Amino acid sequence: MENFQSQSRNKKKRLTQEQLRQLEKCFTVNKKLEPDLKLQLSNQLGLPQRQVAVWFQNKRARSKTKSLEHQHCTLQSKLEEAISDKAKLEHQVQFLQDELKRSRNQLALFTNHDSPVDNSTLGSCEEGHEDQVVVFDELYACFISNGHGSSSTSWV
Repeated sequence: MENFQSQSRNKKKRLTQEQLRQLEKCFTVNKKLEPDLKLQLSNQLGLPQRQVAVWFQNKRARSKTKSLEHQHCTLQSKLEEAISDKAKLEHQVQFLQDELKRSRNQLALFTNHDSPVDNSTLGSCEEGHEDQVVVFDELYACFISNGHGSSSTSWV
């Protein structure tokens, strides 16, 4: 006899479509279940108050999980976009470094040096060689004004 009672208590009753519709409708307005509303829904739907309370608790948990999954997808998408942007910027940096090297070599040839410019002696922008940049700009302007350079620059 005791075994039969525990089996009947553990058996879940499926909610009808109408009961689900009413619970869902109520959940969209009230995420938390107040005692008065729990009693009202219980009477209206013919369900035990405990079943209504558990349904709301489970619905909140599922809703939170779904929200976290959505946030994860959004962050994943933003991460992939940032990685793509980084790769594009790295490509542009490489292009500009190559362009700078070609320009320095052309400048060296223009100023009658026998060999192309060694980039290590000219330094880089990060190393604080502002005086070399000014000299380079002046020489480049001279090079352009003498008709040895092109008037348009190609960027990637």
